[in-house]
Amino acid sequence: MAFQKSLFALSLLAGFVIVGSAVQAHEHMAPMPTTPGGKAAYTRHENFKLQGAAFKAIRDELKSDSPNMALISTNAAKLKSSAEALPTWFPKGSGPESKYETDAKPEIWSDPVKFAAAVKRLQVETVKFQPIAAGGDLGAIKAQAQAVGGACKNCHDSFRVPEEK
Repeated sequence: MAFQKSLFALSLLAGFVIVGSAVQAHEHMAPMPTTPGGKAAYTRHENFKLQGAAFKAIRDELKSDSPNMALISTNAAKLKSSAEALPTWFPKGSGPESKYETDAKPEIWSDPVKFAAAVKRLQVETVKFQPIAAGGDLGAIKAQAQAVGGACKNCHDSFRVPEEK
């Protein structure tokens, strides 16, 4: 009987910890913005999270002793698709003036030619990457993944506020 009471108390405590963690996590989430620029900035952020997850999945597989080629190919296709859509993620009014926290630098809008060139570089590299990934040549996949990463870094260096470390 004492064991059952202890187990019940432990279960109850675990439930409070889980609920408390969920509430705390929710409190730190930014609410969905209501302005058009804020909604665009929010959506852009979510799109970049998906793009980053696809690239991370590829990098993780390439570190594996036996990479899952189907997973790499699937995520390469996701990168290609997101790179194609990327120019639409930065409508006018979705920068710092949107009052939504964004890592996008104002230069995206003040130097659209340079930004378009950076986006084009990513698009070219992901278009090359998708069939290479589907082909299954690990050496070629690693080389092109590095080229895609370089295109990402190029844009981050010029158009993204540096991350605080």
